[in-house]
Amino acid sequence: MTEGLYLSRAKLSTRLAFIAAGFGAACWAPLVPFAKARCHLADDTMGLVLLLMGAGSVVAMPLAANLSARFSSKPVVLSGGVGLALMLPLLSIVSSPIALGVALFAFGASLGSLDVAMNLHAVDVERVAEKPLMSGFHALFSVGGFLGSGIVTALLSRGIALSSSTILSSIILISLIVVALPRMLSNREGTKQPLFAIPRGVVLVIAVFASISFLVEGALLDWSALLLVGERLVSAAHGGLGYMLFSIAMTFSRFLGDGIVARFGNRLVLTLGGMIAVLGLCGVLLAPVAWIGLVSFVIVGLGAANIVPILFRLAGTQHKMPKGLAVAALTTAGYAGMLTGPAVIGFLSKGIGLHNAFWFLAALLACVPIFCKHVTAEYSH
Repeated sequence: MTEGLYLSRAKLSTRLAFIAAGFGAACWAPLVPFAKARCHLADDTMGLVLLLMGAGSVVAMPLAANLSARFSSKPVVLSGGVGLALMLPLLSIVSSPIALGVALFAFGASLGSLDVAMNLHAVDVERVAEKPLMSGFHALFSVGGFLGSGIVTALLSRGIALSSSTILSSIILISLIVVALPRMLSNREGTKQPLFAIPRGVVLVIAVFASISFLVEGALLDWSALLLVGERLVSAAHGGLGYMLFSIAMTFSRFLGDGIVARFGNRLVLTLGGMIAVLGLCGVLLAPVAWIGLVSFVIVGLGAANIVPILFRLAGTQHKMPKGLAVAALTTAGYAGMLTGPAVIGFLSKGIGLHNAFWFLAALLACVPIFCKHVTAEYSH
């Protein structure tokens, strides 16, 4: 096999893994109302049960990094993908809060394992290719998300049973993993690593940046509609437009991100991306009319899109910690930010109002362009 074909196969496998992860995660979203009703859960109890999914991810990530280092990413991607595929049909039939919690914990653990393993593989593929690829990989996670939620929603809207819809989704998910596996690199390091290590040096800064970035995304997901409606920019029926435009812009920008990073380098893209995202948030908060607010959400998405892919690249190529532990630390911090973001904004909005809580969010995000030189000092690209 020629080197070019070998690399092309490795890139394809990584793309399929990212699509599979996004697809599997998003298939759960349309099932949430059904699970809540079937288990007779109140909103507050459902919120606590949903936290178990994040807990499963956070617990599994360091273990996934360790196993990927010892045995390569391939078996971890396999186990994570199969775990997601097995849990999806189960999540469509469980009828007790305890069973739902256990299933969600396992689902989260599978997703967290797949997330760490595929990002480690992406770091190695990018290193072999000797050019930026990470933004494109992360864009495909979003594409997988659109496909997952779209397919399950379409099946349910046509009257297909919940269990049948999830089984079909699981078959698609397994097919993606099966096609990806033979094409993956053997990135086994063969070294034992601690299950957990406190991030230090540049990795600590990278993890903090990841936490901020995911916190902003989680807050926008849960609170942007309420902000738009509360500011009387749109009606309640159109409240979701802001996050939809943010997501579309983010996906679009990630498809262009690798070429932009190859030309201008990590530091400049991280700096300008963070500045643009902050300006977009300011535009949302200062918008006098709806169209300016909605365009501002597009600007946030365009600016923020390539921050996380660059952080994964930096975590995978720094020399202060083993790359597996660094990527696991970044991913764990990101998930923690995503989980706590909505709660943080809710807590702040109660004390200072939702509008001012989003100003705090903008100030937090400004830390990325202000301090990014501390994570890009060693890299020109």
